[in-house]
Amino acid sequence: MAATDNDVGEALAGICEAAAALILPLWKSGVEVLTKADESPVTEADQRGEKLILEHLARLFPGVPVVSEEDASEFGTPDRIGPRFFLVDPLDGTKAFVRGDPNFTVNIALIEDGRPVAGAVSAPPTGETWFTHADGAMKRIHGGPAVPVRVRAWPKGQAVALVSHTMKEETAVKLANEYGFDLREPMDSSIKFCRIAEGAADIYPRHGPTMEWDVAAGHAVLEAAGGTLLTLEGGAFTYGKAQDGFRNGWFVARGG
Repeated sequence: MAATDNDVGEALAGICEAAAALILPLWKSGVEVLTKADESPVTEADQRGEKLILEHLARLFPGVPVVSEEDASEFGTPDRIGPRFFLVDPLDGTKAFVRGDPNFTVNIALIEDGRPVAGAVSAPPTGETWFTHADGAMKRIHGGPAVPVRVRAWPKGQAVALVSHTMKEETAVKLANEYGFDLREPMDSSIKFCRIAEGAADIYPRHGPTMEWDVAAGHAVLEAAGGTLLTLEGGAFTYGKAQDGFRNGWFVARGG
């Protein structure tokens, strides 16, 4: 393997940034939107980004399997997977991308024994990239110097939850009562994990479906920054659920 375990996160960050540079010119360009079998949208940006990522991973990490969103939507997920593999979402937040909103991301995570041990998330419109490192979680902007990021302590009376744009008011109120947050901000994509990781928000309760590639890279960054992502019961949130088609259950992501 060309990259050591200590710098996998930084290597993945470089791949995410290369894909982001490819995707960004297609944003707000009137790119054609197709519909996948599950009725979700897909664009040329998703497809081109995934092709670039798969090429880079094959070169840097030969022999490590990859489960990737667009390939899975076209050919199905594998029936089984080994203990070490990559999860890739080349464009998380395709609906935001199509709307012209800036909250979409490029995501790569390395899974080992059911856990995300390295990951990177890049936000093409802002040039921000978050990634795991031996010393914790890091962030850089437009390829500049990387700086450490860390979750913040729960700010009593000012705790911010990140929620879906489509969440109904009654659902948001119920979640606020359940989790004790005071403010909420609607946001798309895995950038929610990164905002919590850098101390800009505090909690992301997800009472709804996701796929493993939607979550894994953000999970890796959040944990490296001192946060947690757990099941609603407080158990470990695991990956490699081939028997379930790599679908996730509900979860709660938290900062400090």
